[in-house]
Amino acid sequence: MSGSTLRPEEQDRLQEQDVARRLLDSSAKLSYDPATEVDWDTPLDKEFHGASPEWSTLYGTAYWQELSDAQRKELTRQEAASVASTGIWFEMILQQMVLRDIYTKDPTDAEFQWALTEIADECRHSIMFARGAAKLGAPAYKPRRAVVELGRVFKTLAFGEAAYAAILVAEEVLDVMQRDWMRDERVVPFVRTINNIHVVEESRHMKFARDETRKRLRRAGPVRRRVNALVIAIASYFIVTSMVNRDVYANAGLDTERALTEAASNEHHRSLMRSSCAGLMEFLSSARLLTGPALFFYKRANLI
Repeated sequence: MSGSTLRPEEQDRLQEQDVARRLLDSSAKLSYDPATEVDWDTPLDKEFHGASPEWSTLYGTAYWQELSDAQRKELTRQEAASVASTGIWFEMILQQMVLRDIYTKDPTDAEFQWALTEIADECRHSIMFARGAAKLGAPAYKPRRAVVELGRVFKTLAFGEAAYAAILVAEEVLDVMQRDWMRDERVVPFVRTINNIHVVEESRHMKFARDETRKRLRRAGPVRRRVNALVIAIASYFIVTSMVNRDVYANAGLDTERALTEAASNEHHRSLMRSSCAGLMEFLSSARLLTGPALFFYKRANLI
């Protein structure tokens, strides 16, 4: 009997394989093709918002009160398009990090196959976001050049828990927004469909990212844990603060400088971000990734 007892690492491995197989089964049963699921043909109805107005960076400010209904709707459409564009940017980083992680692994392994499934999902999501932003009448919003270059370094060097926890932060923050938007009848229907597709499929990705973060941290000593806690927090700061491009205000016909000033001090938006990310922060805390230096960046990003 004792000879058949599995060592702890073997038990962990079996559990990881089981999780990957269940994710693959879930993907096979419940996945979407945005090319056919989203109504791309109906012209944009400008009577709708692009996102729940409560999620606008200006909601609750004096400037918001001065805006006409049409201006508010246009602003939320531009902001939703900016969030989608930032999503594309980070999904491209995610795909490269995951591919690099599985590069030499066993292709018959369930985890390897799930990783490729996630990458395939992200490819479809990026195309979906791109088409959605275009339909909202928005340009191709991009992070600042310095942030783009930092992303280039991060995708090349990040590994293990630093890669997967950063993936989790980006996915979780987007998820909490989109769960509100997909249920909101004030939001244009095709955007609600996009959000629903993304929420359903990303739930599997977040499960995988959480599991991978925990798994990689098993081998992390205190120094590595502290260093990567800071790396994750810095990456999270730049991801979150890049979600709404400053150009959305001009493209919505607003005074950019005034909008930036009021958005920067908008306590409603800060509070919404903090409350929505409570579960994420709880996970990072349980993984002992909320070190003092890391907390500085999460607070700067209004995630805690």
